Amino acid sequence: MARAIRVVVLGSGSWGTTVAALSARNTPTLVWSRNEETAREISTEHRNRRYLGERPLPESLRATSDLVEAAHEADVLVVGVPSDAVRETLEPIADELRAWVPVVSLVKGLEPGTRLRPTQVMAECLPGHPVGLLAGPNLAGEIADGMAAAAVVAMQDDAVAAALQPLFATPRFRVYRNTDVLGCELGGILKNIVAIAAGMAEGLSVGDNTRAMVLSRGLAEMTRLGEAMGASPRTFAGLTGMGDLIATCMSPSSRNRRVGEALARGMTIEEAVDALGQVAEGVKTAPTVLELAREYGVEMPIAAEVAAVVTGQRTPTDVYRGLRRVAPGDEEDIV
Repeated sequence: MARAIRVVVLGSGSWGTTVAALSARNTPTLVWSRNEETAREISTEHRNRRYLGERPLPESLRATSDLVEAAHEADVLVVGVPSDAVRETLEPIADELRAWVPVVSLVKGLEPGTRLRPTQVMAECLPGHPVGLLAGPNLAGEIADGMAAAAVVAMQDDAVAAALQPLFATPRFRVYRNTDVLGCELGGILKNIVAIAAGMAEGLSVGDNTRAMVLSRGLAEMTRLGEAMGASPRTFAGLTGMGDLIATCMSPSSRNRRVGEALARGMTIEEAVDALGQVAEGVKTAPTVLELAREYGVEMPIAAEVAAVVTGQRTPTDVYRGLRRVAPGDEEDIV
């Protein structure tokens, strides 16, 4: 009888823990946490109170604060740490991980300084390993509560993606496949910036029409940049593009939207992030995405306005005045 595939999730935040709970229902799963107390709580009390409150976790889910132990156990490695911690987390275990172990990213940001996407950083740190991602319109709390949702596992090799699908799928969590890793990854990165704009719209009470405009034109910006970088524009109409954008912009529990709302209430970016108490990747990503847009010659006015706010150059009120001054072109020219 073949040994069960062992999944290891690096990162004990809300999404990392939720994905670990999903896979623990299908196969042996271990979570690595930097915090020894959090690892103990997951293993013995079957809770992660900081990120998921009193929601119960599967009793079979185990946790450790020993990174090398986690690497040694992995048949599949899932990376759910913040974008600026990916390299420092993976480099120490490059020689500890067995060959050809697939690496699945949950990260939705860009590495500061290099502008590399998380899968690119992972490929540099762990050469020879198949690297892809799991993404979609996935709010951790709702999935932890058992509400129906769907995601995409994206791998360049569809056979690897097909092997990973059943590890994360449950009757209420559908997992699809896609070979457009670039497009799926960009969707998760870029939607966080639009979500900050959506949060500012909510905080300023600009109305549903304006919010709809921001979401639709934000999706157009995401698609333009994605296609310029080589992604399929069709990907942005799917779960990792429009789906993730809608969930992140519309949900009051969305971290990036909450930051936007706090900024609209007059908080500084430092105060907004401190009040959140968690990572909002769009704050760090917005200025970096503008650099990519300039490099590829793509106009991204919403991203530009958000970047100006998070860097303290403009206020949310100024931003929405500025967006009204953008000259409209051909509505069909979205790419």
